[in-house]
Amino acid sequence: MSLSDGGDTAEWKTDPFDARRYDPNDPDPWLALYLDHSLPIDPQAKRALLLGARSWSRRWLFPVSRPVVFLFFCIVKVLRAISPRYPNLNGLLHKSIHWGLRTFGSPECNTLILRHFHVGTELLAFLKANAGVDPALVKTVPLKPLTLKDLEDNVFLQHDLNIFNFIIELNMALRAAGKEITPPERVDFSMLSDIEPDFETFPTGPLNRIDIQTAVEFYTPLYALMLPRADFMRASHSLQLDEIVGIYIGRILGTDYHMHFVKNGHPLVTLSTLQAGFRLMMHGLDCEAMHGWLRVLKARQEAGLPLDPRDPTGGPELA
Repeated sequence: MSLSDGGDTAEWKTDPFDARRYDPNDPDPWLALYLDHSLPIDPQAKRALLLGARSWSRRWLFPVSRPVVFLFFCIVKVLRAISPRYPNLNGLLHKSIHWGLRTFGSPECNTLILRHFHVGTELLAFLKANAGVDPALVKTVPLKPLTLKDLEDNVFLQHDLNIFNFIIELNMALRAAGKEITPPERVDFSMLSDIEPDFETFPTGPLNRIDIQTAVEFYTPLYALMLPRADFMRASHSLQLDEIVGIYIGRILGTDYHMHFVKNGHPLVTLSTLQAGFRLMMHGLDCEAMHGWLRVLKARQEAGLPLDPRDPTGGPELA
């Protein structure tokens, strides 16, 4: 079918990421990023992220509102210095997140947020299965919400608890056994999926226009206001644990290639909580990239290929 055929023309003209829209005299930066494969990110996640990046809310509401949000964040930090424990409104926080996303979040924003908990759950399950310790010694709560209502079940706070408890319990088990994480005889990828769950149909009302980065920017100071200071600090510091998770994955795989995807900084040098909004976006990107790379390696293993494309011998994981 030629581009002049009506139905096909209408389809590609309404799709901002159709390669047939390419004009060498006016190349679209978002099309370039969509077609780029330097990061092994799931196509659904990349599309949702880029639709948000090119949206009205990200281009206008985000930069205009940032000074106001920053000022509010500074006021919250002063209040939390005075009263670090109270108020503790965790239940109200999760209900407000649900309400805000259902009322204002775009379908792409809501897709990325629910996906993130599935990605995090599978990454921890991968580490748990391949770290060489008794899995019973490392406890996590699987988080795989399918609806925005599911977020009310303490999902955000539990997400932070999961990663810190995982690191503590894993390293306690390794130290007790006098072991380090080393490549297993065969890497277990069985827990990794393409993450295409049956999410609810997200609202598409006239107000559902807020992209994920703008939503994160607005909710970060609310998170600090409605949680005790210790809970917010733990949540903020958890965003820098991507590098630790990446190192663990590297020890399992025997390759550090995926570390090129991790850009959030090692938590031994902590960053300001005022940067938490941007680092939360980077955290989501890091996790999607690591998860995507592991799925690539899973496919290579199933095809009988070496996990590391640079290793022509195959290695012990194919034994």
